[in-house]
Amino acid sequence: MDAALSAVADEAPPAVVLVSAGASHSVALLAGNVLCTWGRGEDGQLGHGDAEDRLVPTVISGFDAPGITSVICGADHTTAYSEDEHQVYSWGWGDFGRLGHGNSTDVFTPQPVKALQGIKIKQLACGDSHCLAVTMAGEVLSWGRNQNGQLGLGTTEDSLLPQTIQAFEGISVKMIAAGAEHTAAVTEDGDIYGWGWGRYGNLGLGDRNDRFVPEKVSSVEGDKMVLVACGWRHTITVSSSGSLYTYGWSKYGQLGHGDFEDHLVPHKVEALKDSSTSQISGGWRHTMALTSDGKLYGWGWNKFGQVGAGDNADHCSPAQVNFPEEQKVAQVACGWRHTLAFTEKKNVFAWGRGTSGQLGHGEIVDRNTPVIIDALSPDGPGCKKLESSAAIPFAAKIWVSPSERYALVPDEKVAKPGDATARGNGADASVPENDVKRMRV
Repeated sequence: MDAALSAVADEAPPAVVLVSAGASHSVALLAGNVLCTWGRGEDGQLGHGDAEDRLVPTVISGFDAPGITSVICGADHTTAYSEDEHQVYSWGWGDFGRLGHGNSTDVFTPQPVKALQGIKIKQLACGDSHCLAVTMAGEVLSWGRNQNGQLGLGTTEDSLLPQTIQAFEGISVKMIAAGAEHTAAVTEDGDIYGWGWGRYGNLGLGDRNDRFVPEKVSSVEGDKMVLVACGWRHTITVSSSGSLYTYGWSKYGQLGHGDFEDHLVPHKVEALKDSSTSQISGGWRHTMALTSDGKLYGWGWNKFGQVGAGDNADHCSPAQVNFPEEQKVAQVACGWRHTLAFTEKKNVFAWGRGTSGQLGHGEIVDRNTPVIIDALSPDGPGCKKLESSAAIPFAAKIWVSPSERYALVPDEKVAKPGDATARGNGADASVPENDVKRMRV
């Protein structure tokens, strides 16, 4: 990897292959097996061997796994897959076993998930505190936090190691998506399944109950589903005809139906009915959709400009995101409060919350329109050289008590028993009952 870096130090950066975003960190996989991370590094999620934030994309030095084809962010952890080795790697915050290493230890550099060694992986998905993998054979494995059954194993016990979801025996899964405490899947037959926490209808099953094993969602107008994504507590899916459906929590308009009402079953986004949706991504409380003609739309919570529409007002209907020279978008990824996209010209843009450097602009300023990331973009006006980490193993980490690490979800009120609110029944308790979770402002 170092040789690849020296070859491009004074040239345009390697082309971007994919981007992903977590709670407050970002990653990009570049051509030549170059992996960059930036943003919050407190829990080792950047993989640089320390707990420091990075304000610009920084190459993970010393990570020489060949043939990396996928890099996916969880909230405060990261996973990658080497197709050449048939090996999954993970690093970052380890609580609840979300790294799959058999313990709850934080990890500050990429480490192999030994339980998955040799397994051919089709897709990885990471939620807030749990992960899943779909194998080339269509089987699904899950691990990590399971307080609401989001692992689909029929229990509410956390799993420190990947386990096969037996409910999918005989069913070939095509794609999975993970939210905060819920999970969704699309099968090769076009069926959609939901399981885990369901208080906002985010499982699509017509009620607000949890499910401990995958349950099939009733068919939607006979449409077969081909894509699925999860926001924190909402779900997005796309049919084979390109129609976009959303369901779940909509207190901030994140479902895109022109109102703030929850939907307990998949509901078509009428505003985009004349467009064919080719890609979707869900943030904490916002949603992004990319159409087949390269146009990007966003909606939902927009306090930090994460929708990208040039303002900071919440949007309950899709708003188009504009790019310089009307560049067509190739991929989009939602973090919790920020968004990444790269265009067909291989330029990478970021917008939304910037307080931890997750936008990659070298500053900690919020942005409500796409701003180019210099170091990753051929059209970036500044220095082209990518920084790289020192690859020094992180030998020790100061222990922080749970009371200091955990906090209530900001801007939320705990609903009283029997209380319902007009805006989507969205009086969100800080966490599911009897659960304590850390949520960063």
